Amino acid sequence: MLVKTFQAASMAEALRLVKAELGPDAMILSTKKEKTGGFLGFFSKQVYRVTAAIEPGRPSAAQPPPAPYRDRPERERTAKEELESSMLAPLARELKELRERVEALSRREEEQRKAEPPSEEQKQEQALPAGFSLKNIPREDLEEIKKLLLTTLAKSQEGAVRSVQWPSASDQNAAEGQSGAELLPEDSPLAQELSKSGISTELIRKILDTLNTLPVEGGQQSVKGRLGETFGKLIRFAGTLKMRKNSPRIIALVGPTGVGKTTTTAKLAAMYALNRGNKVALITMDIFRVGAVEQLKTYSRIMGIPLEVASTPKELEKAVEKHSACDLIFIDTAGRSHKDKEKLDEMKGFLEHKIPIEVYLCLSATTKDRELEEILNRFRIFQPRKVVFTKIDECESFGNMVNLLMKDNLQIAYFTTGQRVPEDIEVATSAKLAEMILREASE
Repeated sequence: MLVKTFQAASMAEALRLVKAELGPDAMILSTKKEKTGGFLGFFSKQVYRVTAAIEPGRPSAAQPPPAPYRDRPERERTAKEELESSMLAPLARELKELRERVEALSRREEEQRKAEPPSEEQKQEQALPAGFSLKNIPREDLEEIKKLLLTTLAKSQEGAVRSVQWPSASDQNAAEGQSGAELLPEDSPLAQELSKSGISTELIRKILDTLNTLPVEGGQQSVKGRLGETFGKLIRFAGTLKMRKNSPRIIALVGPTGVGKTTTTAKLAAMYALNRGNKVALITMDIFRVGAVEQLKTYSRIMGIPLEVASTPKELEKAVEKHSACDLIFIDTAGRSHKDKEKLDEMKGFLEHKIPIEVYLCLSATTKDRELEEILNRFRIFQPRKVVFTKIDECESFGNMVNLLMKDNLQIAYFTTGQRVPEDIEVATSAKLAEMILREASE
């Protein structure tokens, strides 16, 4: 199976490139819009990436293409074409709205720039060397520079100059009358950024108290590093899956509708089968959503992974037994609204039998705190062992994830960041979570 990614300025152009190189029978695996270039988020260009695949032996672009999709009878339309049609229509609407918003914003910015006199910051930057800008300095570095200047000024009046850095463990013990909270108080820049990200006040206190007790290697460490180490002590991170010797690990993904369980299932299968060489099988229980089985069939065919469809508990048991020699078996379940108790109970009965199934709860990072808590409470009937947060790329703040993980003592397994298989998934780590929180603050 040949898999290739194409990039173009428009979706239509990207699809034309796919057709020209791989032919009309190419399967569209994923589409993604990205911004490249620009300065500080402005004047960047939007590009479209389309990942497509073609099976060996299929007609090439040089051969006469089949009849256009719209001209073919309904019964002859392939699953690939149905998938493309369902994806492109909403994408086109979204692109049009996005383009209009960007154009309107650009016009307002240009009008304000012409109308307003230069600010003090702009005047100062005009006196700086060419190519140098304060905006190019990360926020955390600016805070450190500010601390250094203020401390130097105060000490110079006393005839002493001392550099400012994160206090080491020995400094903390030697400081008279200073507690950990005083070393990094609740009104510190870091505390303010944690608050802006949506982390609750109670948890910010806990984070700062823990951070202030950490020793600093070499007497100095970055904010990001210390925050990551703090998250590692306060939040449970699952790490990579460990294989069993005599039986497969069976993992079922559950969650509300629309969080991306099917794509996440395919990403996990690709991560462990293609990237790590494990023997993997797929089972789908999602026989209710139109195109769900066909979508997973496409992924399984490309990856060379067996797929079974189970519509009853007995069929699920047989499918697991059939692939008992595998290292991993991933089960894709049907999405269920957390408000539909009857459907949740029905699926609970489906998964309750002698097969040892580990349940992972898929949650969208774009969901608000209150609804995340409600979803978790309703899905507790499945006794989920771990959590997967999806749609990280669509999220504007990440404090809601920290709140849920810390309050409910949940174990986080993976982050997913887009539609590409298998690229847009990674094992969740404390360092990555800290990077997300501080990157959000600097944007």
